[in-house]
Amino acid sequence: MLQGFFQIALTLVIVVALMPFLGRYLARVFLAEKTIFDSLLLPIERLIYRFLQVSPTDSMTGWQYARAILLSNGAMAGLIFAMIALQQYLPLNPTGIPAPTWDTTLHTTISFITNTNQQHYSGETYLSYGAQMLGLGYLMFTSAGTGIAVAIAFIRGLTGRPLGNFYRDLVLSITRVLLPISIVGALLLMLAGVPETLDGPVVVPTLEDPSLSQAIARGPVAHFEIIKELGENGGGFFAINSAHPFENPNGLANLIQLVAILAIPTSLIYTYGVFTQNLRQAWLIFLVPLGILIGFTVITVMGEYNGNPAVNALLGGLAPNLEGKEVRFGWAQSALYAVVTTATMCGAVNSLHDSFMPTGGFATLANMFLQIVFGGQGTGTAYLFAYLILAVFVTGLMVGRTPEFLGRKIEKREVVLASFLILLVHPIAILIPAAIAMAFPDFQGISNPGFHGLSQVIYEYASAAANNGSGLEGLGDSQPSPLALATGAKPTVTALWWNLSTSFSLLVGRYVPIIALLLLADGMARKQPVPTTIGTLRTDTVLFTGITAGVILIMGALTFFPWLALGPVAEAFQIASGTSPT
Repeated sequence: MLQGFFQIALTLVIVVALMPFLGRYLARVFLAEKTIFDSLLLPIERLIYRFLQVSPTDSMTGWQYARAILLSNGAMAGLIFAMIALQQYLPLNPTGIPAPTWDTTLHTTISFITNTNQQHYSGETYLSYGAQMLGLGYLMFTSAGTGIAVAIAFIRGLTGRPLGNFYRDLVLSITRVLLPISIVGALLLMLAGVPETLDGPVVVPTLEDPSLSQAIARGPVAHFEIIKELGENGGGFFAINSAHPFENPNGLANLIQLVAILAIPTSLIYTYGVFTQNLRQAWLIFLVPLGILIGFTVITVMGEYNGNPAVNALLGGLAPNLEGKEVRFGWAQSALYAVVTTATMCGAVNSLHDSFMPTGGFATLANMFLQIVFGGQGTGTAYLFAYLILAVFVTGLMVGRTPEFLGRKIEKREVVLASFLILLVHPIAILIPAAIAMAFPDFQGISNPGFHGLSQVIYEYASAAANNGSGLEGLGDSQPSPLALATGAKPTVTALWWNLSTSFSLLVGRYVPIIALLLLADGMARKQPVPTTIGTLRTDTVLFTGITAGVILIMGALTFFPWLALGPVAEAFQIASGTSPT
């Protein structure tokens, strides 16, 4: 047990130690200060701007920034949809895989353009190397870059600066941040044993009977894996994601992945501190999601360490819950990975979340409901500051002071946008389609009855709306593979429902909040700063940070508490009572 907690503590210490360095570097990049890559990358970036026919020095309004995101993302989505639909005619398809069904292609495209990577398919049997490497890999960079750009624009707006130019921010996010780190990370993963090859599957004799053979899938995995984690994408090259030994072969690779997942979301908070020249406030804000992350990790770890009471009764003592886990990671690293990947909206998994004890289900669901621990790539940071604005407003009402944040008044427009963003959009994207699915059993395909089945449904939509992408599985959300379709298998209505309904949650959960965040930032940027007086509410104190944490838990968690109560909480009581699911 002590070893497991030591591994968890070491991982978090590395992330906290890395945060100031990466955070300051991000600030230098987006404040147009000199960096070590200038001589190499400036000429390349100028060529990109010239090709795109954009002027990187032209700042955009909130609507212009949002429109640029929607237009560019729409064009990218059309390109990748066509690439997947035509993959059998394109190169880098050594196994000759035909195209998936139209609904699987549509869901996959939307899922990757929204930085979600929710997968209703198995990568090695549904998509070619070209579709994964050139299509989905391309979207992994651009969707993550879009998220970083939104966070930077939001921070600029809060600090009274113009929002900047989306195309410049997107290019810098890729050339100065994602690409350099991904190159180093891919080399480290290759050294750790992750393959990188364009060769097709290798056929080997089986251990049970040498006269029989087995095809082992492989591919260009290492470079795909690092941007999967660094960009909070989460989509696996193989069906079982980072539980696959080719994606995550050992403890070193697992550590690299965990650090990569947490690196940018945590560092953006420090970047905010550099922009505002108030590192004290940045550290205090950082402690809020860190504290929630540690709390969720503890309850998940303890649930997995104590195991399932039914199994313990058979064994005559306590035993960790190792169902659905890789023994090379064990209960501790599996639990930490599950909490981190849902806290950051990455969605990569190194174990089966469906097999976790109810405490783990509670923590992973709560992470996706809150979206700020540390949230999605860039957008999670913006969500956190939206909560700060609400906390300033609530505190101002409590103490009778005019609500101000960074010297700018918080008025009706800001409160409406922040409330709309936090209290309406996310619940709508989850609860409405979940209610429809629960009302029509033919849509569900639930493999587990009772409380856990409810968790499976709500998890799927929470994962889509939060742009996370992980799943409890057990739902009939996959159409037959392209090769099975070619031999006569028929598409199912259940998979069609899940592909289309989650596509709604994916789009609403991604783009409506982005538009609201940009409009909120644009409004803050246009406000005239007011002088600080003795009556100004300070936001860089421990007391205000505690109030912010309370606002997050009350406003964010209580909205979804009935689902938590009917899902993992009820399941925990059921397991403790020794009754079987009904």
